[in-house]
Amino acid sequence: MTHPFRPLLERLRALTAGLPSLPGGLRPWITLASLAFVMAALLGNARPLLQLGLDPQGWLWLVLGVGFSLLSVVVNGLAWTVLLRWLGLRPRWEASVAHFMVTNLRKFLPGGIWHLAARVQALRQGTGGVELPQSAERSLLVVVLEPLLAAIAALALVGLGGWQGGLGLVALLPLGLLNPRWLEPLLGRLERRKARDLAEELDDPETAALIATLTDGAPPAALPGYPWPPLLAELAFVLLRFAGFACCVWAFDLQLSLPWTTWLSGFALAWTVGLVVPGAPGGFGVFETVLLLRLGGGLAAAPLLAVALSYRLVATLGDVLASLLADLDGRLARGGPGLPSQ
Repeated sequence: MTHPFRPLLERLRALTAGLPSLPGGLRPWITLASLAFVMAALLGNARPLLQLGLDPQGWLWLVLGVGFSLLSVVVNGLAWTVLLRWLGLRPRWEASVAHFMVTNLRKFLPGGIWHLAARVQALRQGTGGVELPQSAERSLLVVVLEPLLAAIAALALVGLGGWQGGLGLVALLPLGLLNPRWLEPLLGRLERRKARDLAEELDDPETAALIATLTDGAPPAALPGYPWPPLLAELAFVLLRFAGFACCVWAFDLQLSLPWTTWLSGFALAWTVGLVVPGAPGGFGVFETVLLLRLGGGLAAAPLLAVALSYRLVATLGDVLASLLADLDGRLARGGPGLPSQ
């Protein structure tokens, strides 16, 4: 059956075929533009920022934010494992969550795909918490579907901010995209694109071999149904991520400046854009830019910048601690170096 969006996609491809490509691709230009915007905001608000300070209670809020961020990575690993189980891959829960947490830190490496490459390789080899080696298509399906579910779960939270000129309704529409009828063809396209990205970045023959198995004529992967279990797990992850952000809001005593539904809506939009837009690893610069543009109309720039930058620090520390703790737990389980003799 012909995909209903195929004529539109082909028309868009024809319209953009003659446009000149940017030197180096789109990613570095988005990164530069986002970082330039954030730097301009910092320079323009340097004096008010320097006047902001944290009392001991504020520092405690930031420490609590690190704890929520660490917990969010654990829940993200659980969401990954729920997805594996939903797809019938029979994961070993503890090993699967630990492998996700260990590889999570690689998203900050240049290219932004090294964590995905590690997970694809583990799935293909039957390691990292799965019982059996998986095909190239199945492995790519998982690494493509997981962030897609996280993005759609976060977008659904944007609607809690109200109508917002129609944005609240538009943000709910991707939930319908998760119907297998629409999702399966989309995943096929995303898998092929991600396979090419992996091959281009890694220059690895094994990764390049993934492309050969994902031709345009290949049928899309069959899904068990609407992905409610992994979607709800990803929603819990995003909410915990927001809890870390909310701690930064409390740290600077801004909790009464905007309704919490507005804070949540703005955070969810910025987090989603930082996840899906090709920019700096970890969405650095993109998240801050969208947050400033979305919430800057109802709040002074300096305190909002302070919240955004402190959240970046809190979230990064949570990611680092989660990865280190998972790695340490694995070493202890294997009786690794540094253990006292028994």
